[in-house]
Amino acid sequence: MSSLLPGQTTEAGANRRTALKVALGVGYAAAAMPIMAQTAIKTPADGLRTGESVYDMQGFTVPFYYAAPEGKTNLPVVLVVHEIFGVHEYIADTCRRFAKAGYLAIAPDLFARQGDASSYTQMPKLMAEVVSKVPDAQVMADLDGAVAWAGANGGNTKKVGITGFCWGGRITWLYAEQSKNVKAGVAWYGRLVGTASDLTPKHPLDLAAGLKAPVLGLYGGQDGGIPLTTINQMKDALSDAGARGNPAAKASEFVVYKDAPHAFHADYRPSYRKDEAADGFARALAWFKAHGVA
Repeated sequence: MSSLLPGQTTEAGANRRTALKVALGVGYAAAAMPIMAQTAIKTPADGLRTGESVYDMQGFTVPFYYAAPEGKTNLPVVLVVHEIFGVHEYIADTCRRFAKAGYLAIAPDLFARQGDASSYTQMPKLMAEVVSKVPDAQVMADLDGAVAWAGANGGNTKKVGITGFCWGGRITWLYAEQSKNVKAGVAWYGRLVGTASDLTPKHPLDLAAGLKAPVLGLYGGQDGGIPLTTINQMKDALSDAGARGNPAAKASEFVVYKDAPHAFHADYRPSYRKDEAADGFARALAWFKAHGVA
């Protein structure tokens, strides 16, 4: 990370930010169309301070969306990690929901170096040209940068939680293993196993023994991309790590909604399941409170 204070940028960094032309939290990602307007939740921003900002990370200007209760400081922090579609309206609204619950919620654009995910119209092309090129190490460092920005802008870095959806669910598990800042994580249907590569050398199952913060996994029983067998593998790994003396692994839990598909929290998509999504969000808030984030 550079010597600049969080939120400050060099002139070159500012120029890169302008060139990105990312309107974070405005509209929905093109590849996610069509939108289910009748179910998409719109959380008002009254009583909140919201908007876009940037922080400098290793010479790159990382854009992010944030939301927090207006006029308050020393706030608990929650990192909101986006799906493959980047930081669009759904993720911004989720930040506002956490802000309404008293958090400084931050959603960094973790794909910004690779491209503008919201502009892609075809999911295979988005996966090939952006998502598949994002290194885990880059993501972990950018999340550290978000925590640093929070600490300089009204957040309490001793009370940090992380939550993420789909691609972000996997990242939640990884950051809960790497970071000493995080007190708890909530992973929504994040992939647990995978093939090692230079960019993604380890997956949640590989890291269960080193978990530093307890994670609540919220998964769908009808998720075609995440078999229940992999959830059971992760449960076994956590149980074994807990028995060997890892308190975070021992405290981690799973909730599997047996009739829910993948992306059941995504209220703008046909996969949305209102009851399961509401129950999951209530559990997330309770989890953060129980583990010292709130």
